[in-house]
Amino acid sequence: MARPSTDRIMGALRSPVTFSVVAGLVIGALFLVGTGADPFAAYGAVVTGSLGADGIGATLSTVTSVLGMALALAIPLRAGLINLGGDGQMVLGGIAAAVTGLYSPLPAPLTVVLALLAGITAGAAYAALAALCENRFGVPLLVSSLLLSYPATSFASYLVRYPLKEPGSSLPQTRRLPEGVALPAFGTSTVTFGLVLVVLAATAYWFADRRTAIGYEIRMTGLNPRFAAYAGVERKGLTLRLMATSGAIAGLVGAIGVLSFPYRFLDGSLTAPGYTWTGLTAALLAAAAPLGTVLASFFFAVLQVGGLSMERTTEVPRELTQVLQAIVIVFLAARPSFSRRRRKTVQEPIAQGEFA
Repeated sequence: MARPSTDRIMGALRSPVTFSVVAGLVIGALFLVGTGADPFAAYGAVVTGSLGADGIGATLSTVTSVLGMALALAIPLRAGLINLGGDGQMVLGGIAAAVTGLYSPLPAPLTVVLALLAGITAGAAYAALAALCENRFGVPLLVSSLLLSYPATSFASYLVRYPLKEPGSSLPQTRRLPEGVALPAFGTSTVTFGLVLVVLAATAYWFADRRTAIGYEIRMTGLNPRFAAYAGVERKGLTLRLMATSGAIAGLVGAIGVLSFPYRFLDGSLTAPGYTWTGLTAALLAAAAPLGTVLASFFFAVLQVGGLSMERTTEVPRELTQVLQAIVIVFLAARPSFSRRRRKTVQEPIAQGEFA
């Protein structure tokens, strides 16, 4: 009975993801040794600074945004579709939530729900526009989603700098949301109910991926688009649905950011931390698998938050954590090439023996 569990554990340890993470940590340690720093002290500072009592709140807050964007990009990526417009969809979701929160006449709890729905709708509609550009006009999704992100962020920047700008403020920001128009926080921390919403989205993604017919169609399309089309999967409709779902989650992340501290839309606050690209890195690392995406997002959130602590306590620049992310992805991308070369090396002597 214990054999299947043991096989799964050994398979996880031998997986390309585990190899890439371990290789990244080893090379990062070599970099630290080369600069005269103590790798154990540096990595220890990352762990204690992100998972200790003083850092776990910041880590969970960061996980909310990183995991949300990772899910948004993993869903289409599972079908071989790349959505590079996460920034635009997230920003539109944030500005839609801010406008709804500022001008809704409903009571505060209902306004919060309405603001979340407005952010989800705005992100979904804008992502669907990128899908329509591919379906109707033949513009590759990679290009349309990326290029549509720029006018979205510029439009939000214009709104917050002129018609929605807080009077008397020198910062490009809206007025603070009315009292009570905010997501509930856990105790005195900065972690809000937004984390629960993102975890629910991750759970729904796992269930759809593993237990529904649409999840099977998505995986099949990602593995072999031609076979999926032959089996009856309608590519254009699937692209539209996946992009709308992707944009909806990105818009939700933007709305959560506005409905959390500082309870307003501040120009650049959603895009400056680079949640979209960190989320894309996490999705790529996990090959868009639901559980792997969650774990990879947590791993990168730990690196992001722990890097600040490492810089304070050991004087090692936090950019090292970005180097670690890059090394992990490089090793993960190179692993299939190494596997093919190994198979070729093994097969050549066998073929020579057969024809000898």
